[in-house]
Amino acid sequence: MTLATRRLGPLTVSAIGLGCMNLSHAYGVPPSEDVGARLLNHALDLGISLIDTAALYGFGNNERLIGKAILHRRAEFTLASKCVLDVIDGKRGLDGSPEAITRTVNGSLERLGTDHIDLVYMHRLDKRVPVEESMGALVRLKEAGKIGAIGLSEMSAATIRRAHAVHPIAAVQSEYSPVVRNPEIAVLETCRALGIGLVAFSPVARGLLAGAVHDDHYVPGDIRLHMPRFVDPNLSHNLAATRAFDALASELGCTPAQLSLAWVLAQGAHVVPIPGTTSIAHLDENVGAAALTLTPDIIARIDALFAGTIRGPRYAAPMQAQIDTEIFPDEELA
Repeated sequence: MTLATRRLGPLTVSAIGLGCMNLSHAYGVPPSEDVGARLLNHALDLGISLIDTAALYGFGNNERLIGKAILHRRAEFTLASKCVLDVIDGKRGLDGSPEAITRTVNGSLERLGTDHIDLVYMHRLDKRVPVEESMGALVRLKEAGKIGAIGLSEMSAATIRRAHAVHPIAAVQSEYSPVVRNPEIAVLETCRALGIGLVAFSPVARGLLAGAVHDDHYVPGDIRLHMPRFVDPNLSHNLAATRAFDALASELGCTPAQLSLAWVLAQGAHVVPIPGTTSIAHLDENVGAAALTLTPDIIARIDALFAGTIRGPRYAAPMQAQIDTEIFPDEELA
């Protein structure tokens, strides 16, 4: 299958990528290694050529899974991973020091079973370390041939410009969907102006716009248990707000997830969504969104549906403290 392609700086990737986090943790019980391997290979069969992981995902197990499952098809995809967030003393930790970045990337290379990662992001901004120092470590890793392009995740336009002045940034990851619009404050246009790709994670709003959330009875370990907008009383209100979106998808003859992904794709030729899934059927469904073209009227209707309607912060306070992305003046914070 042939998917349309888009540019992330110097990289050419499929217009829809695959976020791999939930193959190892985050949303319910992760699938078995065999099921995860089948899904990863099916993604490549569909023409998906951007595979996104991180050192933190599954405390390294996500990278190990990718290494076992698809590294024999290395020429078919762009491999992206992340540093700064990593496992420190057995727990999630943030360290943007050059030493930690080097250690994390070397660990990723070992777990993936490769000597080169195409794109490495700073997963979050460590505000204790000047971004220029963190970038210096990534530049040295690139000069050593261990990584290709450099990216940033959940960072503000000001931080992006500081990092880009050290070395060109290929891609910036940010949460972006019809219900999460923070990149529109400054990051979306900054990326466009600097020739940087915007990689949209959680483009179906962590299942909210994919018919996957019905109540807050999540299994233990689901990260949405700690996200204020995904638990009551906020969740009941937010689910009511999505009903008109679901109805619009039905009117257009597509699924809510496809409508959400098509909306993200319509926000600019430099935008690449990376939905995650543990289901091959949902993976097929997601790829189908690339064939949809939304008219300006439909985009305006979607925008109107969610103008100020979603309640609750994106993150709980400890997580929000690690987020550098701009916030709206009236945005709820934990």
